Amino acid sequence: MKQLTTHEKQIGFLKKIEGQIRGVQRMIEERRYCVDILTQLHSITGAIFHVEDNILRKHIEGCVVQALKGRSSSEKEKKINEVMDLVNRFRKHG
Repeated sequence: MKQLTTHEKQIGFLKKIEGQIRGVQRMIEERRYCVDILTQLHSITGAIFHVEDNILRKHIEGCVVQALKGRSSSEKEKKINEVMDLVNRFRKHG
């Protein structure tokens, strides 16, 4: 399926996250204090959720809205099921 939305704006956030992960690796190698490592990991998790939220929002505003405006009932149902599957999957990991 052709992707209707783009996510290039997320690359900057992902590069920052990549740097943060390298920083945690260094912290572990340097035997830094556990609480400092955990604090950094929590920050990374928040940044990942931010990227996830942005991509989900773009998906709903672009792909899902486009399908709901269309004439195809099967495409509408498919997009609704897709979003519901995501919500259910995210609830299990939250």
